[in-house]
Amino acid sequence: MTFQGYLDTIKAKTGKGPEDFQAMADAKGFSVDGRLKPEVKAGQIVEWLRDEFELGHGHAMAIYALLSGKKKPGD
Repeated sequence: MTFQGYLDTIKAKTGKGPEDFQAMADAKGFSVDGRLKPEVKAGQIVEWLRDEFELGHGHAMAIYALLSGKKKPGD
């Protein structure tokens, strides 16, 4: 599955897009302006998304890649 495919599936399941997850991560203190703080680890993001949205590991890691700047929508 492509990165965009992961984002599309996440949106279908949660109703939330990349901008929504960036804003929520900011609100939770994981990020600033949609970019992860250096001290935030992937496991923290995976746990948050599993608990709050029932996302699996691969889909949660796609959001981590988005927040960490490793990927962007359309990749």
